[in-house]
Amino acid sequence: MSKEMDNLTSGSTFFLMGFTDIREIQILHAMLFLLIYLAALLGNLLIILVTTKDHCLHTPMYFFLKNLSFLDLGLISITVPKSITNSLMNYNTISFLGCVSQVFFFFSLATTEVALLTVMSYDRYVAICHPLRYDSIMSRGSCVRMAASSWLSGGLNAILHTASTFSTPTCGSPEVHQFFCDVPQLLSLACSPNTGEFVVIGLSLVFDFGCFVFIDISYIYIFSTVLRMPSREGRARVFSTCLPHLIVVTLFLSSGFFAYLHPLPKSPSLSDLLISVFYTVVPPTMNPLIYSLRNKDMKMALKKLRMTRVCQLS
Repeated sequence: MSKEMDNLTSGSTFFLMGFTDIREIQILHAMLFLLIYLAALLGNLLIILVTTKDHCLHTPMYFFLKNLSFLDLGLISITVPKSITNSLMNYNTISFLGCVSQVFFFFSLATTEVALLTVMSYDRYVAICHPLRYDSIMSRGSCVRMAASSWLSGGLNAILHTASTFSTPTCGSPEVHQFFCDVPQLLSLACSPNTGEFVVIGLSLVFDFGCFVFIDISYIYIFSTVLRMPSREGRARVFSTCLPHLIVVTLFLSSGFFAYLHPLPKSPSLSDLLISVFYTVVPPTMNPLIYSLRNKDMKMALKKLRMTRVCQLS
């Protein structure tokens, strides 16, 4: 066995090939990703700060929203900063432990987010379709258990994916044609078919599809209830909040389904690489816009926080 293959089997280093090797485009990619990352960072940190400081927002909806912001911060932070650094420094390596960490935390956070989005759709369903029973169904204990179950499902799924992905020796050039250690690309490096990981991927897709169906059913009931509302303004408010949420969830899950189900080409095209952006970068950036800037309570809480800060400085 060659020295290169020995090194690859021991997993010392992988090469993240990214989007291009053209220096000018690498710099442009780094600047674009930096702007997106800062926007996601600011938006999610604001949500965490406001929902923590403002006691009026200590409700089930904002409890889940705070959890979602933590997830989004982690999800975008495990992939984008490394990609930005590599592009700026024209340095595309990642250590074996770094790659393992990306796979583990990506699946942990992504699976938890899918589960939490499902819980959030159920919360909205109960609030709109069964408002009189809302306090009893969505009690503090129930909310904590649902959030904990979401985090637990993410952790278990991450352990299964990480263990099975790196259980098979890899052969050939350690080039990962992606801007982060994505499992489909890692599987293409395996010396033999990784049956265990294919089984785990299948189970994950079943779980994600089940969550997607549950979310869709919840929104069907929500929209049918909203359409019977006498207030046109009330209907518009619910639709303006729920529709963008549903669009981002659909984009998040459908792009993930496509990436993990379609046959991986030997030389991934730019479109194949861009699809990964829709399940790694877009949701953490868009969720704060959907849940804060379009939300009256969040706007009031932000204004109150800003006024308090001004009074403290004066």
